[in-house]
Amino acid sequence: MALVTSGNGAVIREMIRAALASMGYDEDKNLIVDFREANGRYAVLPELVAELIALRPDVIIAEATPAIAAAQKATSGIPIVMAPATDPIGSGFVKSFTHPGGNITGVANMFGDLTAKTLDILRLVFPNAKKIGVLISDNPTHPALLDVAKRAAAATGIAAEGFTARNPEDIEATFVQMKDANCEVVYVLADPPRPVLPQIALKFALPTIFQVNSYVSLGGLMSYGPNIPSFFTMAAQYVDRILKGAKPADLPVERPTTFEFKINLHTAKALGLTIPEQVLLMADQVIE
Repeated sequence: MALVTSGNGAVIREMIRAALASMGYDEDKNLIVDFREANGRYAVLPELVAELIALRPDVIIAEATPAIAAAQKATSGIPIVMAPATDPIGSGFVKSFTHPGGNITGVANMFGDLTAKTLDILRLVFPNAKKIGVLISDNPTHPALLDVAKRAAAATGIAAEGFTARNPEDIEATFVQMKDANCEVVYVLADPPRPVLPQIALKFALPTIFQVNSYVSLGGLMSYGPNIPSFFTMAAQYVDRILKGAKPADLPVERPTTFEFKINLHTAKALGLTIPEQVLLMADQVIE
């Protein structure tokens, strides 16, 4: 099996290893895992995927849309498991959720469908906000997600502008741009986690809400999205079925059915914010 991640690879690898172990797979006995990680630099993904394909794996797990796109371009024969994709149909990875139709199947994260509700929450916490910055990267799903965010923000009377940080080292300069553009809140679109983000947001005193919920435990203010670890458990289940003979074309794409709203009150206090009681009651997890 091959695993290629866009970032945060050590954590993802461990979650997938644990899930496979629960199904009887042991890297010392009946499983070989070849692993490559881009560390947030998506331009290197084609090279990493080529290295993995040269090893002739039975199945590839590709984490996040940039890695899935690189794997798709590299092979039409080796099964690819999405873990996860933001818009698998729009990205051309599968023909439909129920009948993928090719060598790719796996998990969709539904981030695009959550944007309107996220911005409703943002409006409850920041009722007087006039402008938000939307942090994006070179992730190919981000232009469409940015359009969704702009429309959802406009519906609540807020202007939204996109700002690009292509690589992790670009994040601080991008926050300077958002501050200079008079953004009052930042909305971070889904990407493999960049751990420096919450600290940089706090440095510039910009309240930040994330699509990826793991940021809140790193000091992010708020997040709304699906349970991330569940994606990798589901990916391991796809691997198991494929190794036992199932075809990706016949395995429906799974979508999350539960979503989590998280708040970090330590960060709120550091920013001088009071979170309304109504919002606290909505939260699935409050870090105090």
